[in-house]
Amino acid sequence: MNRNLWILGGAILTIGLLWFVLGRGDDDSAQIYAEAKSGPFEVVITTTGELQAKNSTQIMGPRNARDVRVYNFNIQRIIPEGTVVQRGDFVAELDRSEANTRLQDAQLNVQQAESQFEQAQLDSSLTLSAARNTLENLEFQVEERQLAVEQSIYESPSVQRQAEIAYEQTQRQLQQERENYVTRVRKEEARLRELETELIEEQRDLERIQQVIDDFTVFAPENGMVIYTRDGGSKVAEGSSVSAWNPVIAELPDFSVMESITYVNEVDIQKVRADQVVDIGLDAIPEKSLTGVVTSVANIGEQRQNSDSKVFEVMIEINESDSTLRPSMTTSNEIMIEQLEDVVYVPLETVFEFNGMDIVYKKAGLGLERQQVWLGSMNENDVVVKAGIEEGDEMLMSMPVDTAGLTFSPLPEDVLEEIRALEQAELERGQEQQARQNRQGDGQRRMMRMNFQNMTQEQRDSLRKEFRNRGAGSAGVRGGDGGQESSQGQSNESVNESGS
Repeated sequence: MNRNLWILGGAILTIGLLWFVLGRGDDDSAQIYAEAKSGPFEVVITTTGELQAKNSTQIMGPRNARDVRVYNFNIQRIIPEGTVVQRGDFVAELDRSEANTRLQDAQLNVQQAESQFEQAQLDSSLTLSAARNTLENLEFQVEERQLAVEQSIYESPSVQRQAEIAYEQTQRQLQQERENYVTRVRKEEARLRELETELIEEQRDLERIQQVIDDFTVFAPENGMVIYTRDGGSKVAEGSSVSAWNPVIAELPDFSVMESITYVNEVDIQKVRADQVVDIGLDAIPEKSLTGVVTSVANIGEQRQNSDSKVFEVMIEINESDSTLRPSMTTSNEIMIEQLEDVVYVPLETVFEFNGMDIVYKKAGLGLERQQVWLGSMNENDVVVKAGIEEGDEMLMSMPVDTAGLTFSPLPEDVLEEIRALEQAELERGQEQQARQNRQGDGQRRMMRMNFQNMTQEQRDSLRKEFRNRGAGSAGVRGGDGGQESSQGQSNESVNESGS
């Protein structure tokens, strides 16, 4: 009996030990820890871009189309993209319909001006001829009156006086008619000059339209490979509408210097600056590695197709010159934002939010504690910790099952004061920048309104049509410059533990 009790007690004890060991082992296996590391740290933004030549010669349609009131024209025919052309080779043919209408109107205006000028010449000739006849008649009358005066010497004084008065009246009439004739000649000459000027202007308009129409057949300005230009994000093609304000049909790129045009989202654009180093790969040639440098960053964002947020254009110049590079090749760009030496960093999965603070669940002896941290720069996988943990500290990579009773270790007060000062400075910079942007925006809007008001109704309608076509087509206090980044980077990983 006693032996059976001992056996039963031993079995119960064994089962209890097994449950404790195995159950504890399962619990430990669910708790994955990561160790804080120390060393160099890189922040990289990865984007997709497209190659283009930095310098190129534009192949343009008629440059003076607006001068003849032609504001848009369609591409009727264009050679295939990638065609190698020589100077003077045919590139494209543009629709002349609207220009031909202007030509017909101009020809009619010239004909009317010529007719008016010729008629005015005839009228002037007749008018002056009649005036000259009047002068000649008056001159004869003066001679007759003079003879009458001479013959009246044998008459009575009254008859002599009448003859003298008639002679003087005729002389005055002749003098007045001569003055009127001079005035009439000047008036007719002025009228003819005005009509001749109108005729010359109409003829010049006709010549300008003819010259513009000649430019509707587009030829290569020099040797090179034809690359279609983009309008509203898409390349031109047969049937595309070209604006007279920017009549670029295609380009002849200079392959000696290439660049990648890429777009960075509005979240990351503040990190991108000119002169940053870029590692570049080519989808078409995976084994080829290139380097480049950021040359420009757009100040104004734009809404791209297939993108819910605004993006900013970034230009990256390729350092290498390679004959295999071609425009429109897809590039993968790794923009080196920041390189740090000897910093402590942890995986993003170890950072959580607790009551508005960035924390980690750090191993402390046999248990855990909530440790407040000051975050710095981050990349796709890790984040720098400026204060709160040291190299070798171990942290959970997932939320503990039971957080009740965990102690909280805040950052030292001097560190918190430093964070507050940095946040205040950042806030003031942001307010100043926003005010500056608002002032610039007001000025740009005023200028656009003035330009629009100065346009003719036809120009306004054309501009509206072009726009329609294009449209179809922190740690208690967040830590320094990296707090916001960590919050966004952890959007899918972090767990809000407020109120735990």
